[in-house]
Amino acid sequence: MDDLFSEACARALDAADPLPGLRGEFLVPRHGDGEQAYFCGNSLGLQPRRARVFVEEALEKWANEAVEGHFTAPAQWMTYHELVRDPLAELVGARPIEVVAMNTLTANLHLMMASFYRPGDGRDAILVEAGSFPSDRYAVESQLRFHGVDPARALVEVQPDGPGGTVSMAAIERAIGEHRDRLALVLWPGVQYRTGQAFDLAAIARMAHEAGAMAGFDLAHSVGNLPLALHDSGADFAVWCHYKYLNAGPGAVAGCFVHERHARTNRPRLAGWWGHEAATRFRMGPDFIPTPGAEGWQLSNPPVLALAPLRASLELFSRAGMPALRARSQRLTGYLQALIDARLGDTLEVLTPRESSQRGCQLSLRVAGGRERGRSLFEHLCRHGVLGDWREPDVIRISPVPLYNTHADVLRFAREVERWRTTRSAP
Repeated sequence: MDDLFSEACARALDAADPLPGLRGEFLVPRHGDGEQAYFCGNSLGLQPRRARVFVEEALEKWANEAVEGHFTAPAQWMTYHELVRDPLAELVGARPIEVVAMNTLTANLHLMMASFYRPGDGRDAILVEAGSFPSDRYAVESQLRFHGVDPARALVEVQPDGPGGTVSMAAIERAIGEHRDRLALVLWPGVQYRTGQAFDLAAIARMAHEAGAMAGFDLAHSVGNLPLALHDSGADFAVWCHYKYLNAGPGAVAGCFVHERHARTNRPRLAGWWGHEAATRFRMGPDFIPTPGAEGWQLSNPPVLALAPLRASLELFSRAGMPALRARSQRLTGYLQALIDARLGDTLEVLTPRESSQRGCQLSLRVAGGRERGRSLFEHLCRHGVLGDWREPDVIRISPVPLYNTHADVLRFAREVERWRTTRSAP
C-alpha cells in the first residue's frame, strides 16, 4: 500500500489513463514555480484557453459591426443561445427542445416554480432535503410565502439517515409516502453539495409523480460531473449553473430543462419577450405566444459575452465524451479514497458514499479533532498550493475534476496532509 504514495505510482496511473490529457486546454493557476493542485471545480471551474477566443470574437463583432452583429454570420447574436443548445442537450441527456441556457440558477428556479408549483386542492407542500443549499431554501420559502403558504407547515424536509449525513432512498420514499396527499412539488438535488452524495433522479421523479406531485431537480453539482438522462428520468424540470463543472466563468449564465411533454403547455409562467415565438417576435404584438419547449421560458435576449466561455467548455466535453470523463473521475476518486484508507484514516473521515455510483468527483472530508484542527490543515494546504474548499465547521471538499486534474494532483494533496500531520505531532 505504501507504493500508492510514490510519485512513480501516480505517474504510471496518469500515463496509463486511456483518455487523452485535456489539462493543457485550461489555464491552471500558478503556485511558486509550478502549478496549483486545484480541487475547486465544484465551486468554480478553471478557464478553458479557448474561452478568450470566443469572448474576443464577440467583442470584435461588437466593435466592428455594433447592432448589425445580431444578424451577421458567424455566431450572430440573435440566435447565439442555439450555439450551445445541442451540445448542452447531449451532455444532460435531453432533447434540444428541452434545454436552454439563460439567466442564473436561482432565477431559473423561480421561473420554474412559478409554472410547476401551483398550490391548490389541498396540495401546497414542497419536499426538499434538510440542509439544502441556502439559495434553494430561500427560493422555496419565498415561493411558499408568495402564495400565502406558511413554510413552517408546508416545507417538508427529509433528514439525513445515513453515514456522514447522507440520505437513503428509503428515507425519501417514506417522506413522499407520508405527505403524498399534500405534496405539490418534490425539489431535490442531483448531488448534495455538502456530502457529495448522488441520487437516482428517475426513481425520485417516479415516486413524486406516483404521489401526484411535480418533480424538479437542482443539478448545480451534477451537470458536467455525472452522466445524466434528463429526458428519460421523467423530471418535469431541472435547473443548474455553468460556472462549476462546466467552466463558463464566475456568475456564468445558467441552464434549464423542461420536459418535452410540457413543450406546449398552457401552464402559467412569468413571461418575457424572448420567450415569444421567434417567427412573430418582432411584430411586437400584445399577446404572448410562447416558443415551444424550454426556450419559451426565456425572458431576455441571449447574454452573448456570458455564453461565449460556455461554448469553449462544451467543445471539450464533446471531444472527450461524458462516459470517458466519468470513468476517469472514478479512477481519480478511487485513488484518493485508497490513499486516505492507506495512511490518512486517522486524520480524514470520508463523508461521501464509498460506492462510486453514489457520488461524483467530490469527496467531502471531515478533519479529525474539530474546527481548529480542520482550519489548520486547510490553511496548510492553501499555503502549499493545494486548493480545496472549506465548509463549516470541519469539512474540506476535494474534487478531482477529470477534465484537468491528475493522479499526481491527488497524490500531492495526500502528501501535504501527511506532512501537516507530521508537523503537528512533532515535539
